[in-house]
Amino acid sequence: MFSSPGFSKANTYRQVGAHSGVENASPHQLIQMLFDGLFQSLNATRGAMERGDVEEKGRHITKSVRILQEGLVLGLDLEKGGELAANLRLLYDYSVAQLTKANAHNDVVLVEEVIKLLQPVAQGWKEIGPTANQTV
Repeated sequence: MFSSPGFSKANTYRQVGAHSGVENASPHQLIQMLFDGLFQSLNATRGAMERGDVEEKGRHITKSVRILQEGLVLGLDLEKGGELAANLRLLYDYSVAQLTKANAHNDVVLVEEVIKLLQPVAQGWKEIGPTANQTV
């Protein structure tokens, strides 16, 4: 397969930019990045299901599950977070179960359910951010 040198340079630039963004991000920004990536992947899953692209669907569901399990769940401090952290853990675990069912049954409704369940959490996280109370 052929690719232009410009494409390779642009891809390298994107990778470096993403890596730098993660390195310089606060813990709050990292969680926001996880939510952004999760919704991007969930929307891609929905599109792949609608097109009947099984391979793409599987790739994006796997990515979504990894973000939930390896990013959001592992980021919870169950000791300090108390009941809120425990409830978020249950929500993330439920979301993983629904995505597993969605994959097995090619059910876009289950993906949409996960999106609807997690959007308020992501929005709340965004609103409590360090710049949320600052005025311009």
